[in-house]
Amino acid sequence: MSKYLPLLILAIGFFTQCVPPSEEKAMGVHLDYTNSTYQAIYDLKDRGQTDSLIRYFKSKDATVRYMAVMAFASLKDSTAIDSLSSMLSNDVEESIRIAAAYSLGQIGNVKAQRLLLEGFDRGDTAGVYKNVNAAIMEAIGKCGTKEMLDNLAGITTYTLKDTALMVGQAWGIYRFAMRESVSAIGTAKMLDFATGSKYPTEVRFVAANYLSRAKRIDLTNGDSLIGPALAREEDYRVRMALAIALGKTKTVRAANALLYQYNIERDYRVKCNILRAFGNVDYALVKATVYNALSDPNLPVAVTAANFFIDNGVAEEAGTYWEIAKQPGRKWEVATAMYAAASKHLPYGFEETRKYLNWEIKRRFENAASPYEKAAALDALSQYGWNYRYIRDAGYPSEFIAVRTASVKALANIASMRNFNGFFGGGAAARSELRDCFTDAISTGDPGMMAEAAIALRDSSANFKSVFDSVVVLENALKKLRLPQEIETYNELKKTIEFFKGTKYSTPTKPKFTHKIDWKIITDFKPGTRVNIKTKKGSISLDLLVDEAPGTVSNFLELIKDKYYNGKNFHRVVPNFVVQGGCSRGDGYGGPNYAIRSELSNLRYDQEGYVGMASAGNNTESAQFFITHSPAPHLDGNYTIFAKVAAGMDVVHKLEIGDIIEEMTIVEPK
Repeated sequence: MSKYLPLLILAIGFFTQCVPPSEEKAMGVHLDYTNSTYQAIYDLKDRGQTDSLIRYFKSKDATVRYMAVMAFASLKDSTAIDSLSSMLSNDVEESIRIAAAYSLGQIGNVKAQRLLLEGFDRGDTAGVYKNVNAAIMEAIGKCGTKEMLDNLAGITTYTLKDTALMVGQAWGIYRFAMRESVSAIGTAKMLDFATGSKYPTEVRFVAANYLSRAKRIDLTNGDSLIGPALAREEDYRVRMALAIALGKTKTVRAANALLYQYNIERDYRVKCNILRAFGNVDYALVKATVYNALSDPNLPVAVTAANFFIDNGVAEEAGTYWEIAKQPGRKWEVATAMYAAASKHLPYGFEETRKYLNWEIKRRFENAASPYEKAAALDALSQYGWNYRYIRDAGYPSEFIAVRTASVKALANIASMRNFNGFFGGGAAARSELRDCFTDAISTGDPGMMAEAAIALRDSSANFKSVFDSVVVLENALKKLRLPQEIETYNELKKTIEFFKGTKYSTPTKPKFTHKIDWKIITDFKPGTRVNIKTKKGSISLDLLVDEAPGTVSNFLELIKDKYYNGKNFHRVVPNFVVQGGCSRGDGYGGPNYAIRSELSNLRYDQEGYVGMASAGNNTESAQFFITHSPAPHLDGNYTIFAKVAAGMDVVHKLEIGDIIEEMTIVEPK
C-alpha cells in the first residue's frame, strides 16, 4: 500500500469533515497592553518560554488564549503542534482558530498537515467558518506534501460567492510554490485564477504572484491568456505580476503584448516589471524601448532599463552602452550601470578600448562624492576580471564603510565568473590571489567585509576548496565577533567554516534575549500617534501597528527618542521593491548592541507602504527597517510588519540610495 494512501483518504475529509468547536459562548478578543497579565504573556513569548505559553491555552480569557496561540507564529516551535491543533478544532473564538491555523503553518512541520485537515469544516454550507477554512488552506501550503498540493488545487466546488475560500485556496497554492513545490494542476488553477476577469481581485492578485514567482512552472501557450489579461487588468498589483509571468512564456506574442502595455502604462512599478520581463524575450524586439527607458524621468524605471543591458546586453552594442554612460546629465545610478554593461559585454580582444573604458570607470570611482556611487563604480569594474587588484587596493582602505563592503562584493563577482579558468588562463594564480583577498577581508575585523568574504569563499562555483586550507583563520575571526550586533556575520562565518570542514550546516545561532520590552512606552501610547520621517524629498508619516507588534513599536519609539535615526541614510533602494534605512554603518551590517524578537502577525505585504523590520533570520532585528514600494507577499511570515505609511508615499517612491533621514519624530494627536 502506498505510504500516501492513508493521507489521501484523510484528504477526502478535507471536503467532507465537520469538526464543530465547543458550544461555549464566544467572548471576543480585545488586545489591551495596559493589562499587566497580557504584558506578562507577551514577555513569555519574547523570552521563548513555550511551556508556560501552552498553559495559557486553557484560560477562560479569550484574549489570553489568542496571545498565547499567536506567539507560536513567531516562535515556530514544533512541540506545540498538538496543542495548537486542539485550539484549531475546539476553540469557540474564530480569531483564535485562525491564529492556530496560522501558527501551525508558520511552524512548517509536515506533522501539522493531518491536524489541519482534521480542523477543516467542509460541512460549513452557511459559511460560518469560511475564514477559518481559508486560513487552514493557506497553512497547508506552508507545511503540506506535494500530494496535498494537488488535492488543494483540485478543489472545483467553490463559486464566485465563496471569495474567502477561493482566496484561501490560492494562498495555499502560492505558499507551496514559495517552498518550491509546484505541480501542473496547481499551475493550471492559478493560470485560470490570474487571467479570469470573473474572479475577485484578491484571487487574481495571489494567482498572478504565483505565476510570477513560482520556479520551474510550465507556461507553454500561457501567453494567449496572460497577454489579454494584462491589457484589461485595472489593479496595478496584478499587472505587475502578470508582466513578469508573461515574460516567462518567452514568445514573440508575449514580447508584443509587453511592448504594447509598456507604451500605455502609467504606473512606474508596472513599467519596471515589464522591463525585467523583457529579459526573457528576443533582445532585438525590445531593445529600442529599453534604450528609450534610460531617459525616463522616473529614476527606478531608468535604473531598471540600465540593469536590463547588464543582464541581457550584446557584444555588438557595448560601444553604445559606453557612449550612453558618458552622456552628460545622466543620474549616476544609470551611468554606472551602463558602464557595467559596457565592461561586461566588450569583447576581450579590444585591449586598447578596454584600457580607456577602465580608466573612465576608475576616474568615476575616484571623483565620486557619494560612497554609493563609488560602490557602483566598483561593481562596474568587477565586470572585467583583471580589475581585481585595483578593486582591492582602492576599496579595502576606503574611508567609507559602504565602499569597503562593496569592494569585497565586487571581488566576489569576479570569483564567481562563469569562465573563470578560461579568462585567467587556467585560473590557479588568480584564484589563490582572490583567496588571499578574502582572507585579508576576514582578518580586518570589519563585519561587512567579513560577511561578504565568507559568502564568497563558500560559493561552490568559485571552487575555493581546492586552494583554501586556513579554516583556523575563520575560527579565530568567529571568536572575536560581538554578539548580538554582529550575528549576521557570525552566522555567515559559521556556515563557511562548516562548508570547508565538510560538515552539515547546523542551525544558525540566534541571539539570546537581551532587550526587554519597555511597556511604559506602549501604555503611554496615544491612539492616533504617528511617526514623521523628514527627508530632503519630503516627509513620510507612519501609522504604528501596536496591536500586531508591540515589542517592535516600543523599540522603534525608543530609538526615535534617543535620536538614533537622525542622520542615518537609506542605504538600500531596490526599484519597485523597498527602501531600507537605519543602519549605523551604511552598508546593512550595523545596528545597536542588542536584538529584538520577531513578531510575525497574520498580516501580509499585499499593498504598498508596509514598514517591516530587516533581519538576518528570526529574532535578529534591531534598528534597520524597510518600506515597500509595492506588494511583496514572498516576505509574509518572515519579516515583522510594524507600521504602514499614512501619508508621503510619493516621497517613498522618490527616495534614492544615500538619502538622509534628517529627523524622525513622534507626533501625538492634538
